Amino acid sequence: MSHDGSSLPGQTHLGAPPGQPHAGAPPGQRHLGATNDAFADDDGSASPDLREALQRAEQTGTERDYFHAISELCLSRLLVPIVATGDESLSGPDPEREAEMSAVMLQHPDGKTAMLCFTGVDALTEWNPKARPIPATLDKVAEAGRTAGASVLLIDFEGPHPLVIEDPLVSELAKSHRLAELEDGNFAWLRPAS
Repeated sequence: MSHDGSSLPGQTHLGAPPGQPHAGAPPGQRHLGATNDAFADDDGSASPDLREALQRAEQTGTERDYFHAISELCLSRLLVPIVATGDESLSGPDPEREAEMSAVMLQHPDGKTAMLCFTGVDALTEWNPKARPIPATLDKVAEAGRTAGASVLLIDFEGPHPLVIEDPLVSELAKSHRLAELEDGNFAWLRPAS
């Protein structure tokens, strides 16, 4: 399920300035793997509230439940799968050859590029048991995805409750904006104070 976000209300200012790229990052690249003390005690389990919101969005298909699921994602730790590309063996005809680690991008036949992320290590290993999980928040995942040319985020691609987030929502999230559910049941973008 996906929506274009066109029915979202105006934006609200809240929070701290957005993070800067890792000091050693080449131009145009984001590093998701930098140490983050917020995830030091994380065991990789998915939040039950998040999984419940994703299940409800999948079952009902309503815009309200879809936005609620995204607001829960904005409050949660996600896992970006990193996989080896190239040759890790350092054997064979070219012992100088090395493997590189990269985030997973999928290309849809319509030309859109999607970045994968998962709510828990169980969902990630169901998709690919060899992938390495890098913890990140949804806004940082969206920022890295946009930098790599993705206009779609695929959450829990293989289940248990997949969710698709497309532009313009991905672009808003990539600006460190977070979708929040207000007391009256409406939704608004929270963005860092300038």
